[in-house]
Amino acid sequence: MRVFKHLTITDRLRIEKWKKEGMRTREIAEKLRVNPSTVYRELKRGSYDRLNGTTWELIPTYSPDIAEQKYQAHLREKGPDLKIGKDHELAAYIENTIIEKDCSPAAVYGYAMEEGRTFKTHISIPTVYSYIKKGVFLNLTQKALPRHGIKKNEYQKIKKKDPAKAPAGESIEKRPEEVKTREEFGHWEMDTVYSGKNKSTVALLVLTERKTRNENIILIPNRRAETTVRALDALERKLGAEKFGAIYKSITVDNGTEFAMADEIEKSCLSDSQRTKVYYCHPYSSWERGSNENVNGMIRRRHPKGTDFSKVTAEEIAATENWINNYPRKIHGYKSAATMFRQCLRELGLTA
Repeated sequence: MRVFKHLTITDRLRIEKWKKEGMRTREIAEKLRVNPSTVYRELKRGSYDRLNGTTWELIPTYSPDIAEQKYQAHLREKGPDLKIGKDHELAAYIENTIIEKDCSPAAVYGYAMEEGRTFKTHISIPTVYSYIKKGVFLNLTQKALPRHGIKKNEYQKIKKKDPAKAPAGESIEKRPEEVKTREEFGHWEMDTVYSGKNKSTVALLVLTERKTRNENIILIPNRRAETTVRALDALERKLGAEKFGAIYKSITVDNGTEFAMADEIEKSCLSDSQRTKVYYCHPYSSWERGSNENVNGMIRRRHPKGTDFSKVTAEEIAATENWINNYPRKIHGYKSAATMFRQCLRELGLTA
């Protein structure tokens, strides 16, 4: 398994030896257990032109001493007060976790807490961002960050001149206070994530539990209202009517046509009773499903806009769901949504 690490003078001497033996760059990377790009950068760092005494040609050659000198100079340029410079284990863990788990510097601390890891040095999250921006990490740049170091824009309300159509059911204004404040478990937001224009009709039905932020992603063949109902029917059959009712007490949706069959969404497919309650957002008010919108952004990190979901497997969607649910959340003290969801289920006497 390849890892991201800082090369030592010993590594540099090995690179020189292996290059003289004619070993290819990728083979060297395999032996050092690092990414090939690390070796490519290292060769560039230690490169100089050596004069061939026979042909009198200048030959590009690697020098471990030149590379080490440049590396030490690079560290000195960052100043003597870099706390992380004395804790290579922490530096390597931050690099590895952000790159391999596709997470933010804040989430790194969540993963460390979950794994029970401790380090000699403690640095704040803003400091980690600062180090990344300054180029302190050899393998980690702002491009590797979830938002590439760009601050998220505030929601902008869209004004429409045309009168909006009436929602298919109860307005969001009728939601009980415990739903609004996220105090009670079992209240969800629902939306669809779909392929771009001229792509397949296959889409994702996305449900986000408001208190825990736990995610349920279902691959659906299209965004028709009856398809949404069938997906919820299948989920109810899997859980059973009683368990479904305890977990899915209410669902908040927008006014999209895929959610137009309010009565069918609410009605149980296993009995004549109501299985959930549906509330509709105000038109053009996506911020009223803030949790949904945030998670949709995470989905797009794995499946960018324009993705043809007909070419995405159920296993890949399950992996995305698992990554989202196990992502450390600042709002939960860096516990994951999955951990909080299981805790809420235990309090109800239920299992996942």
